[in-house]
Amino acid sequence: LQNMKMVPIPEKAYGTFFEGDCYIILHTKRTSRGSTVDLHYWIGKDSSQDEQGAAALYVTQLDNALRGNPVQHREVQGHESETFQSYFRNGIIYKKGGVASGFKHVETNMYNIKRLLHVKGKKHVSATEVALSWDSFNKGDVFLLDLGKVLIQWNGPNCSIAEKSRGLALARSIRDSERGGRAQIGIIDNEKDSPDLMQIMKMVLGERRGELRDAIPDAKADELQKANVRLYHVYEKDNDLVVQEIATRPLTQDLLQHEDCYILDQGGFKIYVWRGKASSLEEKKAAFTRAVGFIQAKGYPSSTNIEVINDGAESAMFKQLFQRWTEKDETQGLGKVYTTGKIAKVEQVKFDTTQLHARPELAAEQRMVDDASGEIEVWRIEDLQMQPVNPKTYGQFYGGDCYLVLYTYLRSGRPHYVLYMWQGRHASVDEITACALNAIELDKKHGDEAVQVRVTMGKEPTHFLAIFKGKLVIYEGGTSRAQKSTPEPAIRLFQVRGTDEINTKATEVPARASSLNSNDVFSQVCYLWCGKGCSGDEREMAKMVADIISKRDKHTILEGQEPAEFWEALGGKAPYASEKRFQEQNTHYQPRLFECSNQTGRFIMTEVVGFCQEDLDEDDVMLLDTWEEIFLWVGKASNTYERNEAIASAKEYLKTHPAGRDLATPIILVKQGYEPLNFTGWFNAWDPYKW
Repeated sequence: LQNMKMVPIPEKAYGTFFEGDCYIILHTKRTSRGSTVDLHYWIGKDSSQDEQGAAALYVTQLDNALRGNPVQHREVQGHESETFQSYFRNGIIYKKGGVASGFKHVETNMYNIKRLLHVKGKKHVSATEVALSWDSFNKGDVFLLDLGKVLIQWNGPNCSIAEKSRGLALARSIRDSERGGRAQIGIIDNEKDSPDLMQIMKMVLGERRGELRDAIPDAKADELQKANVRLYHVYEKDNDLVVQEIATRPLTQDLLQHEDCYILDQGGFKIYVWRGKASSLEEKKAAFTRAVGFIQAKGYPSSTNIEVINDGAESAMFKQLFQRWTEKDETQGLGKVYTTGKIAKVEQVKFDTTQLHARPELAAEQRMVDDASGEIEVWRIEDLQMQPVNPKTYGQFYGGDCYLVLYTYLRSGRPHYVLYMWQGRHASVDEITACALNAIELDKKHGDEAVQVRVTMGKEPTHFLAIFKGKLVIYEGGTSRAQKSTPEPAIRLFQVRGTDEINTKATEVPARASSLNSNDVFSQVCYLWCGKGCSGDEREMAKMVADIISKRDKHTILEGQEPAEFWEALGGKAPYASEKRFQEQNTHYQPRLFECSNQTGRFIMTEVVGFCQEDLDEDDVMLLDTWEEIFLWVGKASNTYERNEAIASAKEYLKTHPAGRDLATPIILVKQGYEPLNFTGWFNAWDPYKW
């Protein structure tokens, strides 16, 4: 903003901000569903109140001009949102002064410069101009001494590889955009090895006296704080503003009424204002003012992020704070239609497994590592040790046991491994722990290359079903050991779901009429009961499974034509589920990538918006959340503590997720360089040779 007017900035200067000014950023992104628009107004730490007010006003006007489609954000210097930071891949530079004091944004080929930039951050980089003195330095960050024709990058002794490489990207960006590519970059990684560059630094900064100080870690919100979501109803009463708390987590979409405005407070980490379609113009105009008032009333710092959202144009970040979010009459990629408030009936879609390698995004979408034609080995945990399971009974799992399933497949001529840890519902804590420890040993035997997947009984992922070729049977209790302590029940009922070898499993349910469901096939001593809603494919798969469960003759009976002895066996006829099958799905979940850090004893995650393969650094543990599963990506150089804590971090993430997530969601451990297709498919243009 210049003299209270909006003045466009040349593209070369994008990412450079004067601390004395305010800015407005408009960001448009094309998506498969149209486009998303974000409007940010940025407040420099030395900008005037008048400018800040003008910026907020312009954003409201732009929002009106764009028919209420944009999501609006208020950003404060040094506390920018992850979305804002994602626009400037090479980093953000804060410059002293402002337009009012005669500074210009682009002055290329200017060489009479002498400034020191303090570079911070690993995923989101920012550089602040600091005093030209050794007192500005510390051991843990990167500093750039910019002398016009020469840029010297000084790396603190405690810097990570990622921080050094992000610092270099920023130095190159200054050279190319501000110096027309005509400047030398020198790097001091160890002062003893760079005497010439150190000489230049001493000429500018003088001799260094005393020790360097330690870096001060950024104050970041931890996951427990972010999980504390509260929804407030905001309205006017007798010229007074009333803010009334109406709900805490888990929040549901029906709490938002179209006639009103609401404030959603995410633990003081971020404030969302939701404006209903039918709320008054006055209500809408007052959104930012109210949010700022709310921050003051709560005693939150004035730098708290604010996001203003319009009914029907909600951001992905906002939607994921709710337990389930459905859009109005919307068709998904696979041709399913979702209607508001209803849970979608999921059609079984047949897909061609031969396409997986050509289209990794399909592998990710279908949750398939390969076409399931690899080799399987199965062990049961017995006396806390691994006992091989007889191959004839592969696919039969008992709720009282834990199993390890090693799946081996070839890719580009060399073996790759997936190690499933299946945990029975009635297994002891000792067995579950032993299962995890044996998995680590088994992984070591295979060169630490296996992808480890934690599977909770009843939550088996698609690929796990597929490797047993339609012969997966899950017994509620008991064990498959030779000496069984409890006798098997005389009457058992199994529910069979699936249409082909890839998606079929039979699960034991209580032998009661109420367990039946019109959409499925049930087998019982050995009746094959076919519900009205099941398909021919499902019946065929059920016959195959029935042969595993029982060697007796099979009697097929159709729903409505049951003989009396059928109901007798189930303890009498009773009501059961006969509605069309509905499956809860979060139709609007976009995959999200986070950097995990558990160093400080607090669990902190930094989101990487608009992620790509470049964001996976060797010294990181990253978490990719695709809703149906959680991937943990472990970099080669990540520290042992974070590696060992990775699974605990994923469980903590599910536990503290504002949407109240299912704690049995599969957790998949992936190691750098051994990423399976169902992981790489979530990234655009994955390069398998990058490392």
